[in-house]
Amino acid sequence: MEYRQLGNSGLKVSVLTMGTMTFGGKGNFAKVGDVPLDEVRRLIDIVADAGVNLIDTANVYSAGGSEEMLGEAMGTKRRHGMLIATKARFGMGDGPNDRGLSRWHLIRECEASLKRLRTDVIDLYQMHQWDGLTPLEETMEALDSLVRAGKVRYIGCSNYSGWHMMKAMEVARRDGRVPFVSEQIHYTLQAREAEYELIPVAIDQKLGVLVWSPIAGGLLSGKHRRDQQEGTRHMAGWPEPPIRDEDSLWSIVDELVAIGEAHGVSAAQIALAWLLGRPAVTSLIIGGRTEAQFRDNLASVNVKLTDDERARLDKVSLPPLIYPYWHQSRAASDRLGPADLALHAPYLKKG
Repeated sequence: MEYRQLGNSGLKVSVLTMGTMTFGGKGNFAKVGDVPLDEVRRLIDIVADAGVNLIDTANVYSAGGSEEMLGEAMGTKRRHGMLIATKARFGMGDGPNDRGLSRWHLIRECEASLKRLRTDVIDLYQMHQWDGLTPLEETMEALDSLVRAGKVRYIGCSNYSGWHMMKAMEVARRDGRVPFVSEQIHYTLQAREAEYELIPVAIDQKLGVLVWSPIAGGLLSGKHRRDQQEGTRHMAGWPEPPIRDEDSLWSIVDELVAIGEAHGVSAAQIALAWLLGRPAVTSLIIGGRTEAQFRDNLASVNVKLTDDERARLDKVSLPPLIYPYWHQSRAASDRLGPADLALHAPYLKKG
């Protein structure tokens, strides 16, 4: 297992992270999975034995059920050296203050997560989504107080836009608060929008990048093709990630399957290996309902793609440059820095 530094911090995390959205099976999350407690314990042992040192959850997963299962399954057995990341922002009740990034909500939810996880400290506390109503000064001050109280070690954000992240980082630095060390984003061959701003921001601001749903909810696993799509999360009624161009999706899957066959591995492993070679990516959050799914994903760390194979994947997945990036590529290519080139490099190569 390879370990990479988490942004501008001294913390090293495994390039694969254990995802837990399939744990709990309550409410709408039952569509994703309902892994029982004994299996959760076994899966934790499997990923830990493979060298994974980070587990990612969220308070909203099964209304706290995922955190509760992790707390019960882990106890003190795997806590030494195993890092826990969780999130807050979404509704945890029906009251007017039971959602968002207010000081009131964040501190209450952090303390509730600590109890469910049966731990004294959360290693990475992530803001699960933007809150445009709460002043950033309030949110960053609340997070800073949790770090200084020893309840949280590092903070991050998830599903923020580029300007959201930059504004939050500036507010934290201006006021002497602890800044984010990471962003958790959706990023796959099927959805490369993150390359427009989120990856360049991560490079420029030295943020770690954790990728959620790196095989697009199973769409890039190779098990589902143009004429066979039974058993996907989409078929079960889970709407993420959106499919904007179905023909392009299946062209990507066809290429993943072909490259996977050449390597003797699954299409899912090729999709994960592609991501692990992308700029700024720190760790991929792998989830699943079965041991076989986790073991297959874990094996992706052994797959090395050639330049030609990456070019083939680019050919079927590279999105069009939107404004102002197409103008930058045409008129500013002589003055592009490393963060810019994370986006522009493949387009410049095309000519």
